[in-house]
Amino acid sequence: MKSLKKTRRIQVILLAVVALVASTVLIGYGMRDGINFFRAPSQIVAEPPSPSEVFRIGGLVEEGTLVRGQGETVRFSVTDGGATIPVVFTGVLPDLFDENQGMVGTGRYVNGVFEATEILAKHDETYMPKEVVDALKEQGVYVEPGES
Repeated sequence: MKSLKKTRRIQVILLAVVALVASTVLIGYGMRDGINFFRAPSQIVAEPPSPSEVFRIGGLVEEGTLVRGQGETVRFSVTDGGATIPVVFTGVLPDLFDENQGMVGTGRYVNGVFEATEILAKHDETYMPKEVVDALKEQGVYVEPGES
């Protein structure tokens, strides 16, 4: 009788483990396009991602690089103080998007240009995304808001 209980217990544990592994695989498969890794311009220059990889880039919009083209196409460069990456975006930019301000973009790095599908900017004059602050601090160029 004890061996039947022990066998049943092992079967239940194995079934639970299989169900857990299967659910983890399904969740990972479902989220594969929703997970975007953040990279600073210096990281992109050091290890360029494949053209098919979607990721987020963040830094400061380099002064003097913002060029509005035909229609909704905008070109600018983003920097973290260590490297600069050219960015192309077609769409409507956020109202608070400007040069020398923090930004985060989602897209692909193709032929040396980051092709953004989404651009996020600060919410107010002192806000900067955490990833951008961390990258700028790592490069040693971060200045606290209010300091000059």
